[in-house]
Amino acid sequence: MRHSWRVPLILGVAACSLLGQRKEYVELQLEVAMFADQLKAMKSSVDEKLAQLTQQVQQATEAANKTNASVGELSAKVDGQAKSLNLPVATIGSKVDQMANDFQTLRESVGTLSARLARFEQQLLDISTALKTLQAPPVAPPSAFSMPAETLFQNATRDRESGNFELALREFTDYVQAYGTTEQAASAQYYIGDILYRLQRYQEAVTAFDMVLTNYLDSERTPDALYMKAMAFTELGETAKARAEFNLLIKRFKTHDLAKRAQAQLKALPATAKPARPPSK
Repeated sequence: MRHSWRVPLILGVAACSLLGQRKEYVELQLEVAMFADQLKAMKSSVDEKLAQLTQQVQQATEAANKTNASVGELSAKVDGQAKSLNLPVATIGSKVDQMANDFQTLRESVGTLSARLARFEQQLLDISTALKTLQAPPVAPPSAFSMPAETLFQNATRDRESGNFELALREFTDYVQAYGTTEQAASAQYYIGDILYRLQRYQEAVTAFDMVLTNYLDSERTPDALYMKAMAFTELGETAKARAEFNLLIKRFKTHDLAKRAQAQLKALPATAKPARPPSK
């Protein structure tokens, strides 16, 4: 009987232990239930967000498809327009190139025409000048003996320089006849020969230059007269006489500029005389 109290005690302890374990089990179940609820709520939120994301992806895909379709249509339109424009542009480019070539040809033609026109104008000017010279009645010079020597010489020089050779020839001849002993008489006689040479009256020019050498031997015009006399003989084809005059010029006037020109003319003279020119009329 001594140990009869222990049995209830053990049973009480066991019951208390079972009660404690049951409480913990209940609490664990509650926690598991709460966790399950949280997982369910989380799953629901995830499903909702996934559905939204899926919808957004679908919308984006649809928008992209529409954009691609629009881009395709626009590209097709651009290609069509490019094809429709290529031919006109190519045609225009070809026409522009042709116009450039035509313009260059036109410029060259205008340049050639301008040059021809300039030559034609110069010819007209020359003809006009010649006509004026021919149409202008020669002014009858005053009597050589009534005109001062200087005035007569200046008039003759002016007419010679302007190309009015016939009038200048008469004036220089009048000067020599009227004032043959003056300082300018040798020049006047030389200009007579020079004008005759320009008029291709070479034989008369030889005679005129001879008068310079005979009547005005010590004049400064002597070298010029020798040189031009030799040139007149050259034009007449009298090579030997021309050579003699050139050599005389070189011998007498070694340092004169005309001596060098005479040497050059000697080298250019033909070995044989060329046919004589017919006398000028």
